[in-house]
Amino acid sequence: MTPNAVQKTSVTMLGLGAMGSALARAWLAAGHRLTVWNRTPTRAAVLGAEGARVATSAAEAVAANTLVVVCLLDDTSVDEAMAGVDLAGRDLVNLTTSTPAQARARAVWAHERGARYLDGGIMAVPPMIGVPEAGGYVFYSGSRELFERHRETLGVPVGTTFVGEDPGFAALYDVALLSGMYGMFAGVTHAFALIRGEDIDPAAFAALLADWLVAMAPAVHQTADRLRSGDYTTNVVSTLAMQVAGTPTFLRTAEQQGVSAELLDPFFALMGRRLAEGAGEGAGEEDLAGVVDLLTRRTPRTAS
Repeated sequence: MTPNAVQKTSVTMLGLGAMGSALARAWLAAGHRLTVWNRTPTRAAVLGAEGARVATSAAEAVAANTLVVVCLLDDTSVDEAMAGVDLAGRDLVNLTTSTPAQARARAVWAHERGARYLDGGIMAVPPMIGVPEAGGYVFYSGSRELFERHRETLGVPVGTTFVGEDPGFAALYDVALLSGMYGMFAGVTHAFALIRGEDIDPAAFAALLADWLVAMAPAVHQTADRLRSGDYTTNVVSTLAMQVAGTPTFLRTAEQQGVSAELLDPFFALMGRRLAEGAGEGAGEEDLAGVVDLLTRRTPRTAS
């Protein structure tokens, strides 16, 4: 073993699904001593054959190293796996997908058991792990000191981005970005459905659609600037009134193409509601930023 390998942080990995296994292999490949545990022993055995130490219980795995990374199915699975486990003095990094409220509660839970805590939101799929050029990364939130202590080790499988000391922020950023992705997928799905019955090559259409989405992407920065300033009407090119007036064309086109408009209807309804409710306050001169406020059920924070 080389001197550099001796200095590398030892890691415990709990959970060896597709993502957990990919993370584990990245640490092994980088020369980190790794202890693994999985509820289904056969998955752990595979990693054992590749050089990991296999623990027979979660408690044994946690006891093996200070840095403990958890990547289980859900928040309930974390409770089940950690029942009765001594976490005192451990640095617990939870990469299990959860809600912001669950992450905050898990941080309190960990601190009550004597552990330091980081929450993580993985912005990658397993094939991107261990492949820096793939562009994947993990959002981290919670203890900044803990993040800095383990930044190098956590950055071995995939990039790292610290988003704040509120332990719920990693989960919030994760779900917010994925929500934007699914909204895009909804639009893409509707677009392909419109051309599905025509003599149009989906591959050729896809090239146009991808370029169009890239061209429209800067709109997210415009929305952010308007939400920060509170000014929704200055330098608006496509007003809300104009866009609402155009929505019947989209709906008629869908009807004529034999395509359900159920992916468009909810957003168009919100646009119309924003216009109607703010008619006397100049909402018609806004762009779509005001729809964000229509969706929120609490007073939005203004960025400083």
